[in-house]
Amino acid sequence: MARGRDMLTVYPWRLAILAVAMLAVWGLLPWRLWNLQVRQGSEKRAQLARQSLRSIRVAGVRGRLLDRNGVPLAENRPSYCLSLYLEDLRKPGRRQNTIDAVMDTLDRLAETMDRPRRLDAKDVATHLNRRTPLALTAWRDLDPVAVARFMEHAEEFPGVDLTVEPVRVYPGGSLAAHVLGYVGRADEETLAESGLEEERLARVEEGGEEEDERNPFHYYLPEMVGRSGLEKSLDEELRAASGGRLEIQVDVAGFRYQVVSNACREAGKGSDVRLSLDTRVQRAAEEALSGVRGAAVVVDPRNGDVLAMASAPAFNPNDFVPSIPRATWAALQTESRPLVNRAAAGEYAPGSTFKPITLLAAMRSGKVRPDTRYTCGGAFLLGTAKFRCAQTWGHGSIDLAQAIRYSCNVYLFHAGLACGPETIQETARAFGLGAKTGIELDYERAGLIPDDRWKRTARGEGWRDGDTCNMSIGQGAVLVTPLQLAMYTAALANGGTLWRPRLVLGETRGGETKVRPARRARDLRGLATAEQWAAVRKGMRDVVQAPDGSGRLARVEGMELAAKTGTAEYGAKGSGKKMTWMIAYGPAAAPKYAAAFLVEDGASGGRTVSPLVRKFFQRVMADVEGRGGPADDGEEAAG
Repeated sequence: MARGRDMLTVYPWRLAILAVAMLAVWGLLPWRLWNLQVRQGSEKRAQLARQSLRSIRVAGVRGRLLDRNGVPLAENRPSYCLSLYLEDLRKPGRRQNTIDAVMDTLDRLAETMDRPRRLDAKDVATHLNRRTPLALTAWRDLDPVAVARFMEHAEEFPGVDLTVEPVRVYPGGSLAAHVLGYVGRADEETLAESGLEEERLARVEEGGEEEDERNPFHYYLPEMVGRSGLEKSLDEELRAASGGRLEIQVDVAGFRYQVVSNACREAGKGSDVRLSLDTRVQRAAEEALSGVRGAAVVVDPRNGDVLAMASAPAFNPNDFVPSIPRATWAALQTESRPLVNRAAAGEYAPGSTFKPITLLAAMRSGKVRPDTRYTCGGAFLLGTAKFRCAQTWGHGSIDLAQAIRYSCNVYLFHAGLACGPETIQETARAFGLGAKTGIELDYERAGLIPDDRWKRTARGEGWRDGDTCNMSIGQGAVLVTPLQLAMYTAALANGGTLWRPRLVLGETRGGETKVRPARRARDLRGLATAEQWAAVRKGMRDVVQAPDGSGRLARVEGMELAAKTGTAEYGAKGSGKKMTWMIAYGPAAAPKYAAAFLVEDGASGGRTVSPLVRKFFQRVMADVEGRGGPADDGEEAAG
């Protein structure tokens, strides 16, 4: 005891330090508790809430595609689904107990609805591991009978609910399929990239996220994205720009606890897009191509509106929603290539449909006049090479309009060599050939107008007179698309205005309509004099209306047409393979329709395509113009 008192006497400062330390510790604890619970309480509660919140992107309603008259070409229909809320079906203990409970519910539902079960235990386990807070959709697109059977027994299935999803539908089936394209289910990476900045800024403005957050959503509900055609190129307009946002609170196991209603944002609606297509004209074009491989493009020469764009064979875009079965996809992988839009992505030699360009170039050069005559004896000699005419016995002495009417090759050889290749190439490019038209489709091809530079690069030799002869009749290396020829035909029809093709007239979102105006690509009226334009137009009129014109089988009672046939050989020399064409416009005096029709592996433009053009215009007269009658029975045509 004495020693203890001595230590207290000797080391009083040590005891003081110990006492201060103990007081500091006991004083710090309540201060710390006050700081956490009072001073920082609201911040910590908000942080805790954020850790248990899950943000879900809710798909908006995809906009419709309408024809020029408001007829739906692509729209949405309700799909009835059965969804399971796993937080209501969970079982205590290991996760397998919950999986077994869900599988038991699925089996009972399948028996009740008399529909096969679509999911297995692996699907349920995957959902639990990756998307625990979200409802598990067990059946999609249920028919009315299955829906009725479930509703009769709905109270026997707690945690199961009937939900509705919008599904893309194409009312016309394969009608305009290549133009419309199709949609598919978007993956989460695509959804995260699309509109991410807009979503992030919206959340920052609402005070729900930090400024530097990368991805504002934890989960994405199913959404459609354009995969082809206008569905793809107009995807930004058709999809709801920001969709909707739903926030839910989850428990420690990741199951949904409650919906945080004040954090919800309604899903938007995409724009309705009105197209230039006329369903009646489109159907007429597709029916004309029935049973052949080919394409047709019809435009309004007064403004460049694309009234129809058809490619045959076609496909049904409904088969691709929400995803295409493997068997259906395999059936589309054939030599006939039904998925290819021949109208805009097919490149073909134009044959004699190119001849008006050569003749305009020849007149433009001053080497040929409308009354210039050349004699056709059935062949043209260029050195030791012989270039033949389709009519082996020849056409005799003919002028420019007659050269178009009979589709005389020999006249064109003379005219092409007289003006030279450069003038022909320049004129062809002025009409838009050799370049993309700029239509609202991402797969358009440019075609080719060959020249000396191209030939030296591609074939290692310079340009020759034989190349000029081939080019003058649309053969050789010349390549065009049916779309390009339709726009060129429209320029011939209207007297020299080359329009950019307009496929989209405008879009409407939230009651506000944005119109896309018609656009001129080039004014060609100065390319030739009025007399020269008239000579070409007269020749094209006589192709159909004259009793011996090469396209007389296209004659339609009640509508005077102007046209040019074309037959282009392709493949190995002597193989007999031909691309057959007809370009046409009508009524000839005041054109409202300009068309380019192609049939692969036909006999000739006159024999194969002319009857299809006649069928098309007869249908247009009946369905659009409100008049019509039987066509004249023409003789067999040439060219």
